Amino acid sequence: MNPLLSTAALPAFAQIRPEHIQPAIEALLEESRAALAEATDPATPADYDYLSATLGVATERFGAAWGSVGHLNAVANTPELREAYNAMLPPVTEFFTALGADEKLYAKYKAIASAPSAASLSPARQQALKNWLRDFVLSGAELQGEAKERFAAIQERAAELGQQFSEHVLDATDGFAYYASEAEMSGVPDDAKQAARSAAQADGKDEGYKLTLHFPSYLPVMQYGEDRALRERLYTAYVTRASDLAGKPEQDNTAIIEELLKLRQEEAAILGFANYAEASLVPKMADSPAQVLEFLRDLNRRARPFAEKDLAELREFAAKELGLSDLQVWDNAYASEKLKEARYAFSDQAVRQYFTVPRVLAGLFDIIERLFNVKISEQAAEVWHESVKFYRLERGGKLVGQFYLDLYARPGKRPGAWMDEVRSRWARPEGAQQTPVAQLVCNFSSPVGDKPALLSHDDVTTLFHEFGHGLHHLLTQVDELGVSGISGVEWDAVELPSQFMENFCWEWEVLQQLTAHVDSGEALPRELFDKMTAAKNFQSGLQTLRQIEFALFDMRLHAEPGSEAAVQALLDEVRAEVAVIPSPVFNRSQHSFSHIFAGGYSAGYYSYKWAELLSADAWSAFEVEGVFNAATGQRYLQNVLEVGGSRPAIESFKAFRGREPQIDALLRHQGMS
Repeated sequence: MNPLLSTAALPAFAQIRPEHIQPAIEALLEESRAALAEATDPATPADYDYLSATLGVATERFGAAWGSVGHLNAVANTPELREAYNAMLPPVTEFFTALGADEKLYAKYKAIASAPSAASLSPARQQALKNWLRDFVLSGAELQGEAKERFAAIQERAAELGQQFSEHVLDATDGFAYYASEAEMSGVPDDAKQAARSAAQADGKDEGYKLTLHFPSYLPVMQYGEDRALRERLYTAYVTRASDLAGKPEQDNTAIIEELLKLRQEEAAILGFANYAEASLVPKMADSPAQVLEFLRDLNRRARPFAEKDLAELREFAAKELGLSDLQVWDNAYASEKLKEARYAFSDQAVRQYFTVPRVLAGLFDIIERLFNVKISEQAAEVWHESVKFYRLERGGKLVGQFYLDLYARPGKRPGAWMDEVRSRWARPEGAQQTPVAQLVCNFSSPVGDKPALLSHDDVTTLFHEFGHGLHHLLTQVDELGVSGISGVEWDAVELPSQFMENFCWEWEVLQQLTAHVDSGEALPRELFDKMTAAKNFQSGLQTLRQIEFALFDMRLHAEPGSEAAVQALLDEVRAEVAVIPSPVFNRSQHSFSHIFAGGYSAGYYSYKWAELLSADAWSAFEVEGVFNAATGQRYLQNVLEVGGSRPAIESFKAFRGREPQIDALLRHQGMS
């Protein structure tokens, strides 16, 4: 039995092998093609239920199997798996491109929408139908002849390029190793040193410490390492990953970036848009590239004075206290940590000792259970790595959803953190109620020895962020596949629930539940918490400008046709406009900017700041009414999480807050009011 063809409720991750991929995906492709042929047959009625029962069932099964393959490719990558995945990527892309552009299928949905019976469809179905009609147009369903063929070819090539970009970043990250001496590791925290020593021993090294570009290895050196030359070495390797300066032409993403941008602008032109950014914004909350650019530049004007003050203080401290009169970018994290320790009398490393993974998870689960009236319990399931856990959510003894939790960094696992769906909530046409399943993935430091893994406060915030996405997917009460959970939610609003959850990490009552010192078991002391909150907005101006720089670069890159010929020059322009810290000429951060070149954030990276405005304003209701106020939690659950994408995000926000969003809360939360 091919595990990818199983109809079991959960994927058989432990059984899936590279040799299963081609036969399973080809079989499911044929099923989906047959379903599409039936759905578009003139004799087939233009009926919502009938199309769901035929095409919907087939493509959902196909999508779930391909999703499992893609997930394994991201978290358990091997040469064999990569080869099998890449072999099937073109036909899969070709099918879904053709599906979205099928004019006969488009005609069926237009007939459903124009029929008198459309008025009696549920609001969720009406929204899903509206989204589909919009997406058909954006997918080229109204194109004819050569334009349609070219559009399909662009989709296939873009998918191939995005995969190559991601592979290059993964290979460049995995491929770097530096074995540092004892002297070079001066200042690096003991737990990070122990992990580096264990990694070196695993490579057969009798001495030395293995350092990599994975964040749990990279960051402690940049933040605490006293050896300036070592910091420069790691920084240089990190910001030149997968670039023309990395010394590995086979991993250079330069040509991929140029071709992707060119293809995206061509795609937009075929659809009748002036640029790719215009096309990208059609299904988003923002109205136009001009509106986004004004939003970012307005935020830049507000944040810049704070960033300039942050930098002046850092430079003065570095010169007087650290002897760094010529502060360089590879010194910034180190000098910033020293300044924070001096100003607030604590270090991130001291805080880290209180955040053990078991304690943080227990506290996080308790918050979710109290606010949203669910119960979380660990369950057995097939997983892709021994460290992965699986959990069940239920309410009143009834299954609500399930999720996998993959916390630790390892070779073959894509960097970063994300939530992905295994399946969505759906009242299946066959009559069964399908409950949602999610994958929550992070890249934290693994446990060393017999002690539990430790998290920085930033790690804890990342974990809460991904759980916000997970809750959005898992707690939906919408039964319509196209708009349940995060499906159908505008891209620039999808970060609202994730960024909302981050706020819990700054509440005293919450941190009492999340913390227990790794040695003594004591909760975080109030004195240390007060120092943390005093430092909460430490360098918030600099951090805000950094995000604006990424977002402005992304939007301009996709709003200005011809940008592919001057990517570095455009980035230099953006940095000159926004950044107060000059980047070295060798910085090639765009070459590992996976969000916009291998993810879904092209012409959409602004979404983080856009949704941060929404989330800060949403959180202000909890600040007024109480962090654990059950009524506020239920109102948020019912008006935001449960409705998913079944209505425009702005309507969900206004239903919860009773008004339009306001920027005041965001500026106040970041100490810039």
